[in-house]
Amino acid sequence: MKKQIVLTTLLLVFAVVVSNANSSGEPTTLKLSEQIQKLLDSSTFDLSEGEMKAQVRFTFNKEGEIVVLSVDTEDSSLEGFVKGRLNYQKVQLDQVEEGKIYTVQVRVTV
Repeated sequence: MKKQIVLTTLLLVFAVVVSNANSSGEPTTLKLSEQIQKLLDSSTFDLSEGEMKAQVRFTFNKEGEIVVLSVDTEDSSLEGFVKGRLNYQKVQLDQVEEGKIYTVQVRVTV
């Protein structure tokens, strides 16, 4: 049960941050957050007590795949989790700007 709460919190925080990453409010932003939620779903990620934060920088390649540039965090397990789940995963977007860098904050709490 604790893992489900942690995963749900992680997904919600990430979805909100990604949906706010594009201030123009384009419909594709919502699609992106939904796709990222699916990519981070079904995790066995184990979180000890406390809070973990990460700043994730990513871009898209010409095939529409997420390319994680960096995950700035003090917790290597969170870094590996985010990279492993998102890196080179294909997403479907109407307008993908190849090379545009997106930065999102991820906060995981118990």
